[in-house]
Amino acid sequence: MVRVLTIIHQDDAGPGVFADVPGAELVPWKADREPAPAVDGVDAALVLGAAANVEEPEANPWMADDLRVVGELLERRVPTLGVCLGAQLLAKAAGGSVERAPRPEIGWYEVALEPGATEDPVIGALPERFATFQWHSYVAAPPDGAISLARSEHCLQAFRLADAPAWGIQFHAEVSAEGAASWTRQYDHDEDAVAMDLDPVALQAENDRRMEGWNQLGRDLFARFLVVGAVPPGRPPRSPA
Repeated sequence: MVRVLTIIHQDDAGPGVFADVPGAELVPWKADREPAPAVDGVDAALVLGAAANVEEPEANPWMADDLRVVGELLERRVPTLGVCLGAQLLAKAAGGSVERAPRPEIGWYEVALEPGATEDPVIGALPERFATFQWHSYVAAPPDGAISLARSEHCLQAFRLADAPAWGIQFHAEVSAEGAASWTRQYDHDEDAVAMDLDPVALQAENDRRMEGWNQLGRDLFARFLVVGAVPPGRPPRSPA
């Protein structure tokens, strides 16, 4: 069983279908309201999303602890997967930055693997081109040396850090059908979704058509990540308790 520290930033942005994958014990930390945990004793980490911006620490005072914990995970070479805000936190903790996206991506967008991405143990098994569920207005700019693994027309969508077994994905591979439906119903809480005249009825119809296959892709991606977490590169497996 792989013990996965699961960093949650808001109640409606949990692990979703990743929680369906056998072989993982998800250990939740609600970063916006709970004291920071010790990271020893975990095999891997999952850093989830939120409607927050890494570059606005005054509005999100809990993010200082968040960045410190993510930095410690990287220093300890704990395999880590960041999703959306989680990918941005990874980039920032590793010495990169977070930028306003050229345009918000809210809904379904095509993503293509970068040349050479097929060798990656987590991202490489994805189709060469695939439709993704997205909900973001900012994007990670990882530090020099990071490996670009996938892009959309507008921005970087997946990367791996050079100095740690850590992956960031901008798309929401974890989101369940229920989670996507909830975000879609409440689209008017997001000023960028309102500004782009998002049509919630049309988006929900597309969710209904695509979500079953999308959820299987997400489960498969997380299962591949767990294989890395079971035997982290450069570290022996954790001894049983």
